[in-house]
Amino acid sequence: MSPGHPSAASEEHHGPAGTLRVPAPVNAHSHAFHRILRGRTHEGEDGGAGTFWTWREHMYKYAHALTPAGYQQLATAVFAEMVTAGYSAVGEFHYLHHQNDGTPYGANVSDPEAPDTEPHAMELALGRAALAAGIRLVLLDTCYLQGGLAADGTVLELDATQRRFSDGSAEAWLQRHGRLATALKDLDAGAGLLTMGAAIHSVRALAPADLEYISSGIDPALPLHVHLSEQPAENQACLSAYGLTPTGLLEQAGLLGARLSAVHATHLSTQDIASLGGGSANIVMCPTTEADLGDGIGPARELADAGASIALGSDQHAVLDPYLEQRALEHGERLRSGQRGRFSPAEISAAAREAGLRSLGLPENEDHLVVSTHSVRTAGSRSAQLPLTATAADITAVYINGELVARDGIHTRLGDPADLYAAFFQNHPEFS
Repeated sequence: MSPGHPSAASEEHHGPAGTLRVPAPVNAHSHAFHRILRGRTHEGEDGGAGTFWTWREHMYKYAHALTPAGYQQLATAVFAEMVTAGYSAVGEFHYLHHQNDGTPYGANVSDPEAPDTEPHAMELALGRAALAAGIRLVLLDTCYLQGGLAADGTVLELDATQRRFSDGSAEAWLQRHGRLATALKDLDAGAGLLTMGAAIHSVRALAPADLEYISSGIDPALPLHVHLSEQPAENQACLSAYGLTPTGLLEQAGLLGARLSAVHATHLSTQDIASLGGGSANIVMCPTTEADLGDGIGPARELADAGASIALGSDQHAVLDPYLEQRALEHGERLRSGQRGRFSPAEISAAAREAGLRSLGLPENEDHLVVSTHSVRTAGSRSAQLPLTATAADITAVYINGELVARDGIHTRLGDPADLYAAFFQNHPEFS
């Protein structure tokens, strides 16, 4: 019996005929603002097919333009869509910290009516959006200090957009992170939905000394996430700069361990896999995003066999559907290996639920979905195999923190997420 999908016989009494109650999945990696990119990056200005650089250009443009008010409205729509799709919790990998010139929010106190006078304005916008949507939010506040690494290992300066990502130093980031934790706890006010985590953007965005500073200075109880080896170019630049792979650099800094979540982990050496597995690290794969960006298919089976825990995220939200992420994990393995059944239905369910909770440092809870077993997709499916047949369209109800938050694709308090998106784009023509 799958730990993520109890047998129909044991759960029939929990819902109407033709439905099954199942534990709710967890989205372990999200960039809420990337949702603006959906359906906008597949064509270049010349009318040809969009490339990775088309995607990156749009992403930086939108990152530069967002304000706290706009971000709250957008994130409310994103989190409402997540909830109606069945997600109960989200790890928000957040680095839009400051005003777009790099000035911290709250620095301009001469005009108390100005929108930039609230400290942590962008982070609290995400917190308010999560409270409105009723989703559990783990805010993975991210350290981002340098512009990247060139192919030859040269450190790049922050560009105009990246200035808003940076606190200037690992010490300043750690200090702001501590203040933010207090502000987020105050915002949560006992609701039990908002918690803090931490993230390192990537080994391209921090020097080795910064990694070591964070390793020694951050609360060891916090979950710590990092983008890792998403593309071969990252590995090559890291080798050129430091003589180590990104995984080797994290290991040198003392960051490998059970609280670490490596996001993507697509292009790994045999030693990288052994190190991540030996450290019982979490691996957050984002199959629909990795397919959309052409990143490649990571060695999920090998990582799991080595001792790593495989979790799932939706990253840029090209798709928001936990069932599609689950079967994309298995389908990617089948395409990569030429073999069927690389992950059992029980393992796929665990990646969507238990491993996500572990990655985000969340305890077990009673959040659950009610799923139709009589739709055109699910009729005849064995209950444990629903991750290979169902989609978000089959979810009839979502319960989070004891509350019914969505029914038949509609949020119980916010309405249809499509209307929330329409209002955002209408109110913010700069994103139209």
